[in-house]
Amino acid sequence: MTLIRPPSEVTGASGPARRPGAGRATAVLVLMALAALVPLLGPSAALHGTGEAAPPGVGGIALLRAVLFAALSVPVGEVFVDRLARALPGAPARAPRSWSPYAAAAGFVAALCLAAVVAAGNDVPHGLADIDVGGLYRSREGTLALLEVNAFLLAGLCAVSSRPAVQAWPLAAVVVAEALRAHPTTEHSPLTGSGLTLLHLTCAALWAGGLLHALRRIRRWRGSDAGAGAALLGRYARVAAVLLAAITATGVCSSLRRMPPDTILEQLTDTAYGRALLAKVLLVAAVAVLALWARIRLGRATDPLAACTPARAEVVALGAVVAVSGLLTALPLPIRW
Repeated sequence: MTLIRPPSEVTGASGPARRPGAGRATAVLVLMALAALVPLLGPSAALHGTGEAAPPGVGGIALLRAVLFAALSVPVGEVFVDRLARALPGAPARAPRSWSPYAAAAGFVAALCLAAVVAAGNDVPHGLADIDVGGLYRSREGTLALLEVNAFLLAGLCAVSSRPAVQAWPLAAVVVAEALRAHPTTEHSPLTGSGLTLLHLTCAALWAGGLLHALRRIRRWRGSDAGAGAALLGRYARVAAVLLAAITATGVCSSLRRMPPDTILEQLTDTAYGRALLAKVLLVAAVAVLALWARIRLGRATDPLAACTPARAEVVALGAVVAVSGLLTALPLPIRW
């Protein structure tokens, strides 16, 4: 006799069964929406009561910068972790689908929009007539904006080629352009500032993008190659400790260049830049605690992959750091008192 299960047992008591990935996809979309709110709504909170004027389109520019930083981190992390994985003895060749082409497309759009702002005289363009494309070639800032647009385009082409690792070169050009853009020639010792930003941004992209891709690889291997996943996370954790030290050192030095020691405490609460910087410092501290928790679990837990739980929370916190970093670059710089 054939037994027919009731519909409630097939589809669930509350309706049709959901696909396993539907919950994760929804969570990712929600987190992306929340991250977008930080640069969009953050300027009003940061500027409130400081007496500083908001730059034109500060919320939109902050969002574009955050997208650009995220689009840089994803492919940099993939190249970095793929190299770590290839160095693992007996590591499986299976890898998750690359997100680099999508990241390059997002970075290209963000860089193109930022170039349009520069072409409009660092103002939000309201039409094509406001955009002076030829003017981009006549200024340092315009040249750097065009470099970022072309670099993301080239990185996307490399990502879909037979040798995706070569996208590291155009991505390096984006990092150099961002480091030079953040420190104009009118600044005191601009090359020192550019060098600090270059190292800071490189380490941050490796840390955030690398952790994201490491967790994606571990999830792909978890069923049959849990040992390789734990080994990969261990290798990443050792490098991440060095990256965190470099990020902290360069961040402190850059902050002291912008806010002298005798005024930094006051500027952290009385200027928009200082408030955003303080929020970033607190977030990075939370990320460091999560990273330490994951490292302890990796070394002491019966199942080393239990470290993935705090590591996932670390990825979310790093996403918030990227959003605040976009806001930080769009706010007016503090006055050297």
